[in-house]
Amino acid sequence: MEEFSTLPVRRLEEHPLAPMDRRHWPATLAPVRQILDSGLDLGPITVLIGDNGAGKSTVVEALAGAFSLNPEGGTHAAMHETRRTESDLAEHLQLVRGAGASRRGVFLRAETMHGHFSYLESLGPSSLHEQSHGEAFLEFITSRSGIKGLWILDEPESALSFSGCLALIGILRQLAAAGSQIVLSTHSPVLAALPGARLCEVGPWGIRTSSYDDLDLVRNWQLFLDAPERFLRHLE
Repeated sequence: MEEFSTLPVRRLEEHPLAPMDRRHWPATLAPVRQILDSGLDLGPITVLIGDNGAGKSTVVEALAGAFSLNPEGGTHAAMHETRRTESDLAEHLQLVRGAGASRRGVFLRAETMHGHFSYLESLGPSSLHEQSHGEAFLEFITSRSGIKGLWILDEPESALSFSGCLALIGILRQLAAAGSQIVLSTHSPVLAALPGARLCEVGPWGIRTSSYDDLDLVRNWQLFLDAPERFLRHLE
């Protein structure tokens, strides 16, 4: 990582004054344990890819919390809270920031955005609930695209079609070009193709850097699309 990086977050590591008990979840997850033991460097665009339960959402939620973003989504100004489901990992992390880097940011957490949209509606006129789920996601991001800082997105493809994922890639490229840092967790082979991204595959091995063609996600989708019957016959 460059010594004079201006990224909002250059690196995630365990806070020396708040070590985490490795016997307790989520430190029992290999990716979390790797961050606590060795740290994780972040680039201008970092994409975390992994199966359900691998730990990628746990990592991005903790990053958002350590960056003082609302763990249920939104910007630093968002103050709502419904039911806490995130881990206490954020309390054990230290962020290494770039010199003079922006402290602004946005967190889009797919599973809680309906509640966040309701919160925004309670503050004033909002059309987000009047749109489809995917349209509302894209509108939420586009309307905040003037925020230069750290953008964290947790599985946004849950609301998006194929064309919606392509539209999101276009928005994220514009954000990155304007100087924002992107951290994204995804199951989508479309979003994993985000140009310029450092791809980090998350699993029982921990976190490893990968090329697009070597991702398990991409290989599995290619095999399925080539011959779906080979997978579906095992479900009978």
